[in-house]
Amino acid sequence: MKDHQLSTPSQQSRLQQPGDRPNQRCSVQLNSVSQPQGSSHAQLADVENTNSPQTGAWVKAGPPQTTQETEPQKSTYVDKYKSETLGTSQTVCVSRLSGLFSKQDTVEEGDQMMDEGDLNQTEKLKRSKKRRQRRKGAGQQVVGKYWLHQALSCFSSSLESIGSHLVFLKANGCSLRTLKALVKETGARTVLATALYEPWLKDRDDVVVSALQKNGVECRMIHSYCLRDPYSVSTEGVGLRGIGSVSHFMSCCRQNPGSALGFPLDPPRSLPTPTQWPQGVALGTLGLARMPRRKDGTTIDWAANIRKSWDFSEEGACAQLEAFLNDGVYRYEKESGRADAPNTSCLSPYLHFGQLSPRWLLWDAKEARCRPPKFQRKLAWRDLAYWQLTLFPDLPWESLRPPYKALRWSSDLGHLKAWQQGRTGYPLVDAAMRQLWLTGWMNNYMRHVVASFLIAYLYLPWQEGYRWFQDTLVDADVAIDAMMWQNGGMCGLDHWNFVMHPVDAAMTCDPYGNYVRKWCPELADLPDELIHKPWKCPASMLRRVGVVFGQTYPERIVTDLEERRSRSLQDVALVRKEYRRYVDKCTGCDLVPLPPRLVSESLGLSHMDGGVVTEGKQFLLPVITRMEFKHQLKDPDAPSNPYNAVLKGYVSRKRDDTIAFLNERDFTASVMYEGVQRKERLERDYRRIEGLPQPPAPQGRARRTPTSKDRFSIVPGGAVSSLR
Repeated sequence: MKDHQLSTPSQQSRLQQPGDRPNQRCSVQLNSVSQPQGSSHAQLADVENTNSPQTGAWVKAGPPQTTQETEPQKSTYVDKYKSETLGTSQTVCVSRLSGLFSKQDTVEEGDQMMDEGDLNQTEKLKRSKKRRQRRKGAGQQVVGKYWLHQALSCFSSSLESIGSHLVFLKANGCSLRTLKALVKETGARTVLATALYEPWLKDRDDVVVSALQKNGVECRMIHSYCLRDPYSVSTEGVGLRGIGSVSHFMSCCRQNPGSALGFPLDPPRSLPTPTQWPQGVALGTLGLARMPRRKDGTTIDWAANIRKSWDFSEEGACAQLEAFLNDGVYRYEKESGRADAPNTSCLSPYLHFGQLSPRWLLWDAKEARCRPPKFQRKLAWRDLAYWQLTLFPDLPWESLRPPYKALRWSSDLGHLKAWQQGRTGYPLVDAAMRQLWLTGWMNNYMRHVVASFLIAYLYLPWQEGYRWFQDTLVDADVAIDAMMWQNGGMCGLDHWNFVMHPVDAAMTCDPYGNYVRKWCPELADLPDELIHKPWKCPASMLRRVGVVFGQTYPERIVTDLEERRSRSLQDVALVRKEYRRYVDKCTGCDLVPLPPRLVSESLGLSHMDGGVVTEGKQFLLPVITRMEFKHQLKDPDAPSNPYNAVLKGYVSRKRDDTIAFLNERDFTASVMYEGVQRKERLERDYRRIEGLPQPPAPQGRARRTPTSKDRFSIVPGGAVSSLR
């Protein structure tokens, strides 16, 4: 179809973009003859980059690799998975701690600009505009930079213990020029670097590689951040149906397998030492862990709780992995959503900064006694996010489904600030946001809870949540966060078929209130059945436990949750009706413009063939759409819609009707019933292990409640027997 440009008056006010962010810094691991390590940091300057539309520091590192080794005359690069012999006399290794830099990062490629400055003014203006756009919508990743500082410090110590050294270099305006100077100083003929997959960073790296190759320097990009190079994933033999789901992605990987993952290797016990190390700077001069100061000169140590919560070393990553495989993995399949129990791995920051490789993790997970498929699929989700980012470079800041760009968003900054500070008046949401602020982390289930609250109940744009996660998460990842927030905002390739209710979600993740008591201590004395809804407590109980709304604990910022949720769904239905050209008339699915790379694959052409897409035209692809929207465009939340899901807690169309009924009628009863189910499951497992016969299945007749008029008025028989 023709390429219609959506432009609505509310679009500019909806996407409140910050100005230019402070400069980002990066670390470079430089290895010549032995293993000198280094870092580069680039200032955000207003110099036009005429050779690449991408901005960013040349090195966004993918951390500590203690398994690299080089020798004079015949250099060998060794990581945990493969060994390569390089036929060069000297080598420079650039290991980039991935995830720290996003679209706003800048590299001033002065040398390249001087060498190839033949681009016309129109090209310059277009690329300058793209650079400004990429600076928008991303956070400063302050927490991520602090983790990077600590990780580099630990890495430096580990290298010192085996006789090597980590060298940090500070680039003054041009990372490429600094890298060229280092290559010249060391006489290196080969540069090894960790490959990055963000399209703007890959384009930038291609420019740098081209510049070095023109000087006779061989460059080798090592693919280690993902299990599968996202640029090598093809839909050939699978098709495009179901794109955006992890099942479709895994089918593509099975149908078109890449190179083998290899086997883990032990790190080297020693490294050769050069006669003279390159001159570097101290780690502290890079300003990665700079703390703000008050007017009186005292330092604000905002990272104190983060230091207490994490071990930043590679040894800490391995210890966390071992602890999880020995304990939490046994509960991960069924209870990974529990926020009040250590059932998740907490390995995401180590994966993000490269202190733990996804291939090493997959290898250990397959060798463990308990191998839950759900845990291994998480690594596939990670690769899926980067595949989507390579297909849709605007994923972090622009909705993929065109009609959803016209959604009406709230501009209430008070609500946004309350959400960020954990002062919404809803204990489960507040506990999660306070945990995020103090430790830089929360489990995946809680991320769904706070995202649903921001989007479905506060009407705030998903970009605001994405930016906040980028600023505060220790595992802030451009691709993963963008994909999750797009799906939560109902504008990604996949549609969430649930909305996390800020009260009822506790049925799954915090049934006894222990999580809320930990992070909201002012509510610790409330009983289990009321701790998630303190506004229902009697006044005498509130006085007894010392809770005063508006003073010791905030008032609820919104109260009409069901009305707000219905309005949110109706807004989606409205824009789908207004932009019917992006809705498939046959199936009711949303239509998304197909990227040229997928068009080429569908037509059996190579990725490099750019003539498959006619200018001014779009190939539209039906994508996964919630059944509520497909069945009824006008009001997806209407009772007459047979596909209307029970959007409370993690209740979805696949949820057991018994739990749905009990959750609708009585929150306490639902918790009790899940407790009974858990006890019965443990009893069955025990009997299976001991070889004992299984107990008879509970029997009971269904009955109808006399006053209920809803579709859950029939109580299943098993529930009656279990709760007697």
